[in-house]
Order: sequence, then structure tokens, then C-alpha cells
Amino acid sequence: MILIADGGSTKCDWILLNNEGEQVFKTRSKGLNPAVFKEVILEERLAENPELAEVRDTIEKVHFYGAGCGTPTPRELLKSIIANYFTNADEVLVMEDTVAAVHAATSEPGIVCILGTGSNSCYFDGKQVIQAVDSLGYILMDEASGNYFGKRLIRDYYYKRMPPEIAEKFEKEFDLNSDTIKMHLYRKDNPNTYLANFAEFIFTNERNGYFYKLLHEGLTDFVHSRVMIYPQVNSVPVHFIGSIAFFSEDIIRAVLQPYGIQLGNIVRRPIDALIEYYRKNVLKIS
Repeated sequence: MILIADGGSTKCDWILLNNEGEQVFKTRSKGLNPAVFKEVILEERLAENPELAEVRDTIEKVHFYGAGCGTPTPRELLKSIIANYFTNADEVLVMEDTVAAVHAATSEPGIVCILGTGSNSCYFDGKQVIQAVDSLGYILMDEASGNYFGKRLIRDYYYKRMPPEIAEKFEKEFDLNSDTIKMHLYRKDNPNTYLANFAEFIFTNERNGYFYKLLHEGLTDFVHSRVMIYPQVNSVPVHFIGSIAFFSEDIIRAVLQPYGIQLGNIVRRPIDALIEYYRKNVLKIS
């Protein structure tokens, strides 16, 4: 049996397929980003999922695609943790989440973007996944991600740029005490996930001019920084993966249109599309 995972900082989706390509189960754990979380936290988060614990001795292969796995040190750390947990697995592969995004979005050349807790992009030439620049994470990059919009919301609230009626709703939904915010950002683990939680506020409220402007500015920043950096931008479609992209399709179209960029597929959850990829390309089931 092969266990496939697609993970970020907030959550990780797992699917177990048998050798006939049938889904045995689907489950979700907390995020397993090795560039953000300490080793002990990664171990705890993996071990606390009861469905994974039940089958840990029967797993033959684990293919993990995740945020924070694009450079050798965190990738090898997570690979070691997974191998130590699934002790009978004879194959453990850990790859950057952009690879899963490509498998989920297209089999043809294109630019593939991720808009989740963090953000990223790559170019797929039909065979290889190529990244123009390494991601430096939520402090320096991650344009149009959940943590990006979370930061924008908090700043707008404190600088009183947020319309009063929206600020009132924001106050009711979140603890906006400055000490609380600073504690989460500077003293507690995974501040990027904490910030991303605020971004849900944009999509759980009725779209208005303020939210439209916020999303448009963030997505424009992302397109300028992480899409137009590829010389193939006007010759291949640009695909998007993640909930932020899924709920912002109209704004993505508006941002791309002036540059003549072709919008490709928008996939909310790549793990579902990965099933078909594995059935066809890995398990060779027609």
C-alpha cells in the first residue's frame, strides 16, 4: 500500500491507496512543515493521528509533498521522522509541495502557483519542476498567502484603515489585544499559521470594496513577484492551487487580464487530483 500526503503548515491531507488503486482511507493531520516546526512537534503531530497509527506497520511506501521541503536540511529531517514512524516502509520520498501542485494541475507545460498558508510558484516544462527562486517564507515572501492577508488585516485594524463596520466584526471574531498578538508572533510556535487564521475572515464575510482591494493588491503583488519572473509567462497557462485561489478566481482573472496571461486550472485541494495521477502514472491502472 502507498500512503500519499500533501501538507502545509496548517494541515496535512493523507490518502492511502492499495495496490489496485482503491482508496483505503483519507485523513487529515496538523501541518508538518519542517522549515517551521521543531523536530519534537513534527513527531507529535504525526503520531497523534489515530488512523495513521492504526496502519503504520502495514505501509509499504510513503510519498510526502509538503511546504518547507524545498531545501535539503528540512527535507531530510522530515524524511527521517516519517521513516522512523512507518518502520516497514521500504520507500519514503519527501518532496516540495510544488511537485504535488503540478501533478494536481496539469500534465502539460505551465506555471503552477500555490496560495495556502504560504505561497509559492514553479514552472513545469512537461517533465521537470523548475523554481525560479527559493521561497524565504512568511517574513520575507509568501505574497497573497493566508499569513500575508492575516498581516494585512491586523495592520489595517491597528492603523484604522479598516472600515468601522468591518473592524467591529473583526473585534468580535478575534482576540486583538496587542499583548496577545505579540505573544503569538514572537513567543509561540508557528506564527505563520496563527496569522493565516485571520485570513479566513475575508472569505467568511460578504465581499465588499475593502476585501476586493485587499485581495487585488495581494494577488497583484504575487503575480508581479512569483509569476512574471518566468520568461514563459505569456506562452503557457498559469494554474493555481489552494483555497485562497479557489475563492478569488474572479480577482485572479482581473489581475492577469492586463498582462495577457492565460489562466489555467484552479484546484482547491490537490490531494484529490493526486489520486488520479497515482492511479495512472505510478500504479499504472487504466
